Amino acid sequence: MWASVGVFKMSFTCRTLVVKSRQNELLNISFEVEKSYALIGQSGSGKSLTLKSFLGMLPESLDSSLRVEASYQLVRGKTVSMVPQNPFTALSPLTKIKKQFFMPQEEITRYLDMVGLDRDLMHRFPSELSGGQLQRVIIAMALSIRPKLLLLDEPTTALDKQSKIGILELIKRLQEIDNFDMLFVTHDIATVKNLCDKVGILKEGRIVEDGQMSDVLKSPKESYTKKLIESGFEDREFRR
Repeated sequence: MWASVGVFKMSFTCRTLVVKSRQNELLNISFEVEKSYALIGQSGSGKSLTLKSFLGMLPESLDSSLRVEASYQLVRGKTVSMVPQNPFTALSPLTKIKKQFFMPQEEITRYLDMVGLDRDLMHRFPSELSGGQLQRVIIAMALSIRPKLLLLDEPTTALDKQSKIGILELIKRLQEIDNFDMLFVTHDIATVKNLCDKVGILKEGRIVEDGQMSDVLKSPKESYTKKLIESGFEDREFRR
């Protein structure tokens, strides 16, 4: 593992992000990442649009405008990387793990060590790994570019409870080591309540509540946020 880059404080603020279709404005949000920010909302609220906007992956049929202030440029694959939702579909099934890193083998072992995986796993195919192992491989790949901004798209949804806890603990530990900014989108506030410092509640393309995680959980101001918290998120998903 490398030492933290704590001598330099990164900052990232999304001043505006607007996404429009021909008929409607789908997304209009702004927020500030102070180390870690969770964007929480139901399916269809705009979470995926947000991530695709930062990655420059929106379809041509949508008109988007992104204005940010950051101490680094947003460049996919260089300063920005992403951990997707489903580890079972994120890798090529016919290619061994070592061939999917695009770096020398000695470097691969370094990243596998970092996420707590046996080095021999690099010689296996994705189908030979468990869901938890696959997600750790993907996290290792995302961190291998030394990102300044890590995007996470509900990375524990497809995992069992034990694997989910392990992945969340891993993400928290690695962020403390390498000091990257983190934007975590999810429908489940329980997943990120001990991981992210700030939270934004996303509803129909708008952030209806924004603040410190502890404050929002303790004293939500919006009825929508109260409904989300009261839905019993500890034990089940909050979906439409």
